[in-house]
Amino acid sequence: MADLAQEQWQKELLADSNAVILDVRTEEELEEGRIPNAINIDIYQGQEFIDQIEALDKSKNYYVYCRSGGRSAQACAIMNQLGYTNTFNLLGGFCEWQGDVSNN
Repeated sequence: MADLAQEQWQKELLADSNAVILDVRTEEELEEGRIPNAINIDIYQGQEFIDQIEALDKSKNYYVYCRSGGRSAQACAIMNQLGYTNTFNLLGGFCEWQGDVSNN
């Protein structure tokens, strides 16, 4: 897992053709908007979160964010334990995000 500041996270994401953006926020938090093309798997769903994470392609690079960076760091740690080798946590999370935002 790598903790990346906003600018570095966005720069690496844009240059990565094997990237998946993972939003681990709750349904309510999604109403604030999301980073375009992000898939949402709520980390608070417990075993269902683990099951959905395990179904993802381990060969991809995962750019993970939450509201402020704490839960996404936890998600990256869980993913690493499950065999994912390339996870990138967005420091500051969506609260500090300066890039594009989608409202759907």
